[in-house]
Amino acid sequence: MTEKNVLPFSLFTDFDISLLASGKHYKLYEKMGNTPTVHEGVEGTYFAVWAPNAESVSVIGNFNNWNKSGHVLNARWDSSGIWEGFIPGVGDGEVYKYAVKVRGGNGFLEKGDPYAEQWETPPKTASVVRKLDLKWSDGTWMKNRKKKNALDAPLAVYEVHIGSWKRRADEGNRSLTYREMAEELVPYVKEKGFTHVELMPVMEHPFFGSWGYQITGYFAPSSRYGTPEDFAYLVNAFHKAGIGVILDWVPSHFPGDIHGLFRFDGTALYEHEDYRLGYHPDWKSFIFNYGRNEVRAFLISNALYWLDKFHIDGLRTDAVASMLYLDYSRNEGEWIPNRFGGRENLEAVSLLREMNEAVYTTFPDVQTIAEESTSWPMVSRPVSSGGLGFGMKWMMGWMNDILEYMKEDPVYRKFHQNKLTFSLVYAFNENFVLPLSHDEVVHGKGSLLGRMPGDEWQRFANLRALYSWMYMHPGGKMLFMGNEFAQFSEWKHDESLLWNLLNFELHSGISDLVTELNALYKSEKALYENSFSPEGFEWIDYGDEKNSVICFYRKGKAAGKKKAPRLLVVGNFTPMTHDKYRIGADESGTFEEIFNSDALRFGGSGVTNDGKIKAQKQPSHGREYSLEIKLPPLGFTVLKHVK
Repeated sequence: MTEKNVLPFSLFTDFDISLLASGKHYKLYEKMGNTPTVHEGVEGTYFAVWAPNAESVSVIGNFNNWNKSGHVLNARWDSSGIWEGFIPGVGDGEVYKYAVKVRGGNGFLEKGDPYAEQWETPPKTASVVRKLDLKWSDGTWMKNRKKKNALDAPLAVYEVHIGSWKRRADEGNRSLTYREMAEELVPYVKEKGFTHVELMPVMEHPFFGSWGYQITGYFAPSSRYGTPEDFAYLVNAFHKAGIGVILDWVPSHFPGDIHGLFRFDGTALYEHEDYRLGYHPDWKSFIFNYGRNEVRAFLISNALYWLDKFHIDGLRTDAVASMLYLDYSRNEGEWIPNRFGGRENLEAVSLLREMNEAVYTTFPDVQTIAEESTSWPMVSRPVSSGGLGFGMKWMMGWMNDILEYMKEDPVYRKFHQNKLTFSLVYAFNENFVLPLSHDEVVHGKGSLLGRMPGDEWQRFANLRALYSWMYMHPGGKMLFMGNEFAQFSEWKHDESLLWNLLNFELHSGISDLVTELNALYKSEKALYENSFSPEGFEWIDYGDEKNSVICFYRKGKAAGKKKAPRLLVVGNFTPMTHDKYRIGADESGTFEEIFNSDALRFGGSGVTNDGKIKAQKQPSHGREYSLEIKLPPLGFTVLKHVK
């Protein structure tokens, strides 16, 4: 065979090429990669790959016995660096790679297709020709999801690693498929009352132990669990159940696997040549060159691809801090300052802003969420106001402070009240999501339950208090799988969750608590309508360090002549029961307890406030009225004014 077996053909217009060169082509997935089509009456596949520094690029596969000289692509006449061509007879399901001949060298690099929508199942590394046939019946969800994803809607996220949520022990400990997850995970998430699921990266990755964060196939759902159609089936099932789907998205780095993006055409194409800019010392991976327009177009196209093709409702952007700072996790002399001499990665800042603008312009009914662990200002503020343009940001400060606080013996918590309350000083600087994520139950940290002090009962009570505080605190909520039933061991990516724990009363009590917290959160507007506004929260008392007690109002929005809905919340972080604890209130009349984390059904001791509680005209906490309530040990009570 000779290169005449590759016919001249192109999907690119001159306008496409100009958009690519300027980094403004946001739908490269419609042009690049493999496209099964008909050309001059012949069925085959069009291939297009960006490799500007290659001497030649050919397509190799079973169809030509992996012959590197059989099907050489045509270099475009312009300076785009694209190699392209139509190969007759190559159809759906064909495996292939690009044989990239390095300029000035004798060897070839065998590379997977950066834009392939399916890859072979690892450890195999070839790409697969696919003409996607995605079927959807989620029209009702898509029509109404703007309300579900709005900033004044409840956001309770269940974080899931598909490969280890549940495994088939009787079938070699295999993971569930996408379709099996649709049958088992979807009803479970619905039953527990979460509004959204967040999937740790589903994009194809060679090393299972990376949890999906070391990606080679950015446009392909991992074939470990099925086909792209199977993944679409899972998303569709979530939507039909009224549950939004958020994907982890990783534009911060990629692995050095030889078949992936690393030195794709023999040069540092997607990354930087200088390791001080292009190598991540923590993850031993490579940082994208955010200043190269074609790389920017690749990343933004990838973000839009998942929203477009797979109806995804949100993107949680991983490791944003590592993108923003040139000296992230580096010592002096190991990084290069920006053109102003600073440590900010100006190209990454620009890329994130442009990505968010592109997402919200094209899909105004979705959300982008930043995992950003520093005090970088205005992460979740519009680009037009000088922000990064994300819709929300993880509240890492709250997470760190509350876990430090909770591990203290309750005897000493009175000396650490500030760790409990400090988050409210800055709670409305950003649109925060409160994360209790996978990162908190790995790398020797132990389980959340294992980090709670005291005897067995107190550990579970502390966990109930932690979850209650998260749901009563302003902001979105996120809980990693297994935490909802108090898994007592660290998460292990190659093992199933310990589902048998639900047979034990204290674990099933935590599960019931989470279900009820989700129900309460979604039913009470005071808990979500003003999550990102100081109007949604008002301290009654944060200064009772002696008893480690806090009390506050959560408030919703006024509607016409109706007053804003309000809830009165009291939390006790010691095992001491208070039979007559007085709290100030603004209202006269009657209150009713609508939630108590110490209820017997949750495994608590049953110190609850039954019946109606009459407000007395007795000043307390600077307020005209007050209530006298039972305050449960290591527990929260939520009171609602009923008349």
